[in-house]
Parts: sequence; structure tokens; C-alpha cells
Amino acid sequence: MMKFETLSVIGLGYIGLPTAATFASRGIKVIGVDVNQKAVDIINRGEIHIIEPDLDIVVRSVVQSGNLRATTTPEPADAFIVAVPTPFKDDKQPDLKYIESAAKAIAPVLRKGNLVILESTSPVGATEQMAAWLAEARPDLSFPQQAGEASDIRVAHCPERVLPGKVLVELVNNDRVVGGMTKKCSEASVQLYKLFVQGECVVTSARTAEMCKLTENSFRDVNIAFANELSMICDKLDINVWELIRLANRHPRVNILQPGPGVGGHCIAVDPWFIVASAPDEARLISTARQVNDHKPEWVIEKILQSAKYLSKEKVKITCLGLAFKANIDDTRESPAIEIVNKLAQHQMLQVVAVEPNLKVRPVDLYEDVEFSDSIDAARTSDLIVVLVDHSNFIDVRDLLANHAGLLDFRGIACG
Repeated sequence: MMKFETLSVIGLGYIGLPTAATFASRGIKVIGVDVNQKAVDIINRGEIHIIEPDLDIVVRSVVQSGNLRATTTPEPADAFIVAVPTPFKDDKQPDLKYIESAAKAIAPVLRKGNLVILESTSPVGATEQMAAWLAEARPDLSFPQQAGEASDIRVAHCPERVLPGKVLVELVNNDRVVGGMTKKCSEASVQLYKLFVQGECVVTSARTAEMCKLTENSFRDVNIAFANELSMICDKLDINVWELIRLANRHPRVNILQPGPGVGGHCIAVDPWFIVASAPDEARLISTARQVNDHKPEWVIEKILQSAKYLSKEKVKITCLGLAFKANIDDTRESPAIEIVNKLAQHQMLQVVAVEPNLKVRPVDLYEDVEFSDSIDAARTSDLIVVLVDHSNFIDVRDLLANHAGLLDFRGIACG
């Protein structure tokens, strides 16, 4: 049995910070590491730099107790959890540069008996690649790919599988898939996560654990693509897609998801491409679903432009509601709403206002000629109101939206 007194979490973003705080709340001394000095300073003040319900309370408590401390430089610990981004390149190939940087950063402080877990959603083989980078940097230590069960360092993959907005609850309650490079790697990982996980820790191989997370998100993406494609077909056939889906879902074995302006976030909009990159000839359905969802923002833009031209005004004021990639969060990563708003702003005939109630600061990737607001009041004087995200703030004014003559609702909230 390994003894975990100190833990280092590399990457203090939407997954890393809640994970670090949850471990710290169980009495573990946690060293959080992030390259963002501003985020480090905020956390060390007992505050948070992201929006997640109740996270601020937990972080404040564990920082005050001394169980959580943030820094930009890795320090020795008993276990390391890597929770850094895994984007893809312009050609849709996985980009492991952040995992490589994290591996090279922690390598100098590794000690015999340490456990290293990759939590970042990754293409199949990424855990083995991380272990190779660690071995290259520390030839004085042995790793699972070299020494098997006798290795000095244990390495595993354990993907997060939580829902933004419910991260603290799901971290504790959800089952975890634990994929060690050896049996002892898995056993050590289960022992660590069982410090707070009440769900079951299911053991498998590292590669299967990697593929499991990609499969979960690809399943969602394919089903969203069906709903998005259905919405475009219904528009062409003059059918209310929201009513249609409600009716179809009355069938006991049908559960169609809700369409939207596209798919965003760092998981569902990214992870399917990792499968496609690994097996391009076989992943035909997954690839097509990605293309359908990637095309949806362009279709939305065209519908908005058609409505604006119909008004025959020299300047049309459009208020776009929502910039986050999903409801009731502040995360704009891979957000189709950002893409739509920025492309609309390139049209001379349009005056574009973007409303995002979950952001008090203007997103850095929002074009400068877009007027930004966190209040829906901007919509009252608009020629067109475009619903891109179904935030609860917008649902609360459903009647206002439904009665506006220029409503374009791509989330169906005005339909009740």
C-alpha cells in the first residue's frame, strides 16, 4: 500500500482546480501547479479564476487550512496528477505539447515510489508517450514500459468524466475508469482516488481508459449531430423541430437530443478527432458527425444574415444571447457562439452585441467591434435577438423573447 501525504496537480483549470481542492478537503497536502501566474496568485488568496458552483467555498477553506497551495514550479510529492489541455492542430491531429511540457516539468522532482496519473483527455497511446518522456528525462529511474511491475515510478491514465456546473458533486459520486500501465499502477491509482471517490473505480488498461473517454464524448457528438442535422432538414421542410423532437421522444425507445448552434467545449468538440486520427478509414460515422456539427455554425450565420437582409435597413442591430459553449457556465472554449458572433461582426450592415451573463470580463477572443454586455437589457432595442445558449437567465425572460418580432431561437427556449 502506498502512502499519500502530498499530491501535486499539474494544471489548475476547470478540472485541475476542483480535483486539487477536493483532495485537499480530505486532508491531503496539495501543491497545485500552473503556468499562469495570475491564476496562481488568485488561488493563493483563497479565490477562484473560473465559475463552478461551490468551488469558491472549498478553495477558500483548503487554502486557509494550508492544505492547498499554488505555484508555477513543480515540487516533490508522493503523487502527481496531470490535468492540462489536449487540443488538436490545424490538421485535426492531436497536440500533446502541454502533456509533454508537464512531463518534463515534473521529471526533475520525481522520486522512487511516485505515482503519475494522466487525467487529461488524450488520444490512445498518450499515457505511454508521457511515460516515455519521463523516462527520457530521468534515466536514473525505471518506468513501467521498462521494468513492468518492478518499476520505480507508477504510471496510469484516469480520465475525468464530470459535467461543468456539477463538477464537485460528480468528482465524488461518479465511477472512475482507472487504466494503469501495470496492475500495481492501477492499484496505486485506485488507492489514491478512493480518498474521496464514492463511485466505483473500475480497473482496465491505460489504452482502454483513454479510448473509453473518447468513446463517451464521441457518442454524445454523434447524437448531437443527428439532432443538428434534423433541425436543418426541418427548417427546409417548414417543420418545428422542437415540437417534432418532443413528439418523437414519446416513443419508449427514442431519446433525441436537442439541437443547437454547434458543439463546443474542450471535450465533445475535440475528442472525436482523436479517434479519427487513430483510425481514419474506420471512423467514418464519427468523422461525419464532427463535420455536421462543425458546419452548423455556418448554417446559423446564413439564417441570421437572411433575416437581417429581409429587414432592408442600412444598419441592423443584432443581440446575440450567450457566448459560453453550454448553459450556465463561463467556459468559452471551442464555443460555436463565439465563432458565430465574430463572423457576424465582419458584416458592415450589422451592429453586433454579445450578451454573456456568466462573464464579467470581455472574452479575449471576441472581436473588438463586438459590443459586450453581461445584461440582457441590450436586447430590448435590437432588431434581431439571436439565442445561442440556453442560460437560465434567458429562460427567465422567455416571454420577452417569444414576443420579439425578430427572434431567432437556436436553442428552443421560447418554445417552452
